[in-house]
Amino acid sequence: MDRLLGGRDFYTVIGEPVGRALQSVGLPDWLVATIYALVGAVFSLLAITGLVMLALWAERRFIARLQDRRGPNRVGRFGLLQSPADVLKLVAKENVVPGRADRFLHFVAPVLSVAAMFMTWAVLPWGPGLQPVDLNVAVLYLLAFGSVPPLAVVLAGWGSANKYSLFGGMRAVVQYVSYEIPGAIVLLVPVLLAGTMSLRGIVSSQHGPMWNWFIFEPVFFVGPVPVPIPVIGFLSFIYYLIAGLAETNRTPFDHVEADSELTGGYFTEYSGIQWGLFMLSEYASACAICLIAATLFLGGFHTGLGDTVDDLLWPFLPGVLLMKAALLFLGFVWVRGTLPRFRYDQLMQFAWKRMLPVTLFLVGATALWVPFAGMHNIVR
Repeated sequence: MDRLLGGRDFYTVIGEPVGRALQSVGLPDWLVATIYALVGAVFSLLAITGLVMLALWAERRFIARLQDRRGPNRVGRFGLLQSPADVLKLVAKENVVPGRADRFLHFVAPVLSVAAMFMTWAVLPWGPGLQPVDLNVAVLYLLAFGSVPPLAVVLAGWGSANKYSLFGGMRAVVQYVSYEIPGAIVLLVPVLLAGTMSLRGIVSSQHGPMWNWFIFEPVFFVGPVPVPIPVIGFLSFIYYLIAGLAETNRTPFDHVEADSELTGGYFTEYSGIQWGLFMLSEYASACAICLIAATLFLGGFHTGLGDTVDDLLWPFLPGVLLMKAALLFLGFVWVRGTLPRFRYDQLMQFAWKRMLPVTLFLVGATALWVPFAGMHNIVR
């Protein structure tokens, strides 16, 4: 990636000079590395908080537009300060714990949910040389921490000493597991196409013109003319987004918190900032799903206009990734504002009888396409 951008990235321009300046004043290498880690953590935390507040505002405004309403428009210009006001309200409210609840589990559940969500953001490549941690097994890392939220949900339901919360937690685990399996399988498609589990490597494999994005696979060349046939990539992309909708409890998969059946689901007995932590985890996970989908299938921070354009615009490439993720999130909101909730039997049948066979087929087709493309020099 550094080679493709001519060595122009955020680490080369900012990170290395700052590191040399810190070492020049006598700081040991371990302390410099610690400072780098803290800066990355603070940056990720601020980015998550800002994106979640903006996502909340955008969702409320967009759904209001779909339903011919105005949405939040009183607190701040265009209602932009409504989300910070809601956060202040949640912080000021009292945390009520049921008398018969397990106080330890009741407290740990939202903390565990938020902690697992934060960890998934640590490996996202925001731009050239702008990635908190570059792991060569980043996809496996995402799958590992993606399996933690079901544990938090079960602890919340069990620790609340409420039968509706317990039913909500059990239902959530069934839904998470059902859709996490096809969602995890479909992640193998970009891994096979790129030949690596590193998110940085997957983004680097999609450099150049737009037809190199994995969503357009397979791509054939008739002479110098590319002919994308977006079957493998497009279906994998769509199925990953569907699995992401289910794993973040968004419509039409919001059975976990079905008010008409479970009075709110696993967080029925939560209030104040603890309830807010569950909402933070849910919205931040939805934003992370959109960022990961853009990274794996839509070229990440690459513009799709060629390496020359990426080289010229490299300081603005994080905005390209955010724009792609924002469009995907608006798609999530559109689905919420237009589709009704599935029946629970439809929810389970779609996961096991529709998504699972198709995702297995997509992985098999990708495994056959990659060596075929290599034999015919259909490479980037």
